[in-house]
Amino acid sequence: MEAYASGERNFSYANLRGADLVEADLSGADLNGANLSFARLSLANLSEANLRGAVLSEANLDYADLRGADLRRADLSYAKLFKTNFDGAIGL
Repeated sequence: MEAYASGERNFSYANLRGADLVEADLSGADLNGANLSFARLSLANLSEANLRGAVLSEANLDYADLRGADLRRADLSYAKLFKTNFDGAIGL
């Protein structure tokens, strides 16, 4: 994401449905309530990200790093979670 690379961290309630974010570094990003359904997030770094209330249904999070992420009320229904790292994540 270009906005993240240029310093933007607040993506609250953003519509990122189906976004291609493979290997993206979104560590510490605020994705509160964001729609990430069907997004490709494999190998993405979402450590310490705020994903509270985010919609991640049917997203591909294989091998993603969600260490310390806030996942309270996040919708992970039908998400692909092979080898996803949830160490220290909140709300699971």
